[in-house]
Amino acid sequence: MAAFVEQLPQTVLWIFLYFCRIGAMLMVFPGYSSTFIPVRVRLMLAIAITLALSPLLLGLPGARPAGGEPSAGALLYLAIGELLKGLALGLMARLFFLAFEFLASAVSMFIGLGNFPGAPAEGIQPQPVLVSFIMLGAAMLVFVTDLHVQALAAVLDSYAVLPIGTFGDAGGFLEALVGKLSAATFLSLQATAPFLVYAIIANLAIGLVNRLSPQIPAYFISLPLLIAGGLFLLMLALDEMFGVFIAGFADMIING
Repeated sequence: MAAFVEQLPQTVLWIFLYFCRIGAMLMVFPGYSSTFIPVRVRLMLAIAITLALSPLLLGLPGARPAGGEPSAGALLYLAIGELLKGLALGLMARLFFLAFEFLASAVSMFIGLGNFPGAPAEGIQPQPVLVSFIMLGAAMLVFVTDLHVQALAAVLDSYAVLPIGTFGDAGGFLEALVGKLSAATFLSLQATAPFLVYAIIANLAIGLVNRLSPQIPAYFISLPLLIAGGLFLLMLALDEMFGVFIAGFADMIING
């Protein structure tokens, strides 16, 4: 009991450092970072997850570096380092959602629904209603497929690569960041490719009709048909679009 009391202050400091990395990751991870979740709820959730993972982290070599209780300056240095590592981990996942959101906005414009505003699924900027629907579905699939649990497992694994008190190679991180951004953009293009093809064919047909009959306002007449065809294509391709995106996102979370 006396030994436990003596180690309690140091243990609390380590748990605080765990909270810095885990909380920073959750602050930008899709779903957890939604503005629809109150800040206090997100804070309590981050604290609860940190406390739940602390028994595992206290047994990891990289999560309990040797040494006594750090000074105030050393503790600040360690806390800033853990915050940056957590942000880096969460940013990798956020890039995939940002790329998918950008292409979802393009899809909304392709099928003529870009001018219908709706509430954003995440963030505070207004988005077309179709974009909110797609991003909300993608965020739900992250939790349905337990990828949020895999993300927490990736945080545990990160202590073996980036122990407390060490900083990784900045050049290597930027290279990895560019690679993830490239992969996210390619994956989002792959998921939304049918709508790009549909937009090219439909707008080419509308342009030809307008060229052949300039006295007919082809654009205004064809807009309902463009929307109807886009919604029909969305009904056919939505499952596959979500499947392609979640498969790529899961590969990034699990395999890094």
